[in-house]
Amino acid sequence: MMTFLIILAALVLVPLVWVAVQYNALVGLRNHIREAWSNVDTELQRRYNLIPNLVATVKGYAAHERETLERVIELRNRCAANHGAVADQAHDEHQLVDALKRLFVLVENYPQLKADQHFLKLQGELTNTENRIQAARRFYNGNVRDYRNKRETFPSNLVAGMFSFPPVEFFSVPPSVKEVPNVEFTN
Repeated sequence: MMTFLIILAALVLVPLVWVAVQYNALVGLRNHIREAWSNVDTELQRRYNLIPNLVATVKGYAAHERETLERVIELRNRCAANHGAVADQAHDEHQLVDALKRLFVLVENYPQLKADQHFLKLQGELTNTENRIQAARRFYNGNVRDYRNKRETFPSNLVAGMFSFPPVEFFSVPPSVKEVPNVEFTN
């Protein structure tokens, strides 16, 4: 009788322990994703804070390029206000990055602006921020990959389905600036 109870307990406890371990692993991965997204969000906020200063500096040199400057600010405000799904934020970020690229193309037409120390400092900060965004994005996407692998592979997918662990999207946005251009003065 004792052997029967031990076997019965093992048959009940082993699956329960396995489900608990799988559940806890999925919760841990979900929390890593939330933490990683918080890092991405912090770096995006840093970018949003730099953009008005950058636009104000460019405005001093290129006041007649109002449409481009207003578009950058409009998209910056939209991105800063968007706290929805990752895919929605990625869509808005793509538009902001495109507008920033147009802004930097505009800057190319103003040699005195490209030499302005305040502008160069802001552009350097933006480049540094872009690097930080990309690092935070890679960390986030690595956590999403691990979560998706755990959520979608057998047999842990059974636990994910049982407890309704939702799918999570990758976050992919290209950098707005690659590097600070070299400014050379010729006499």
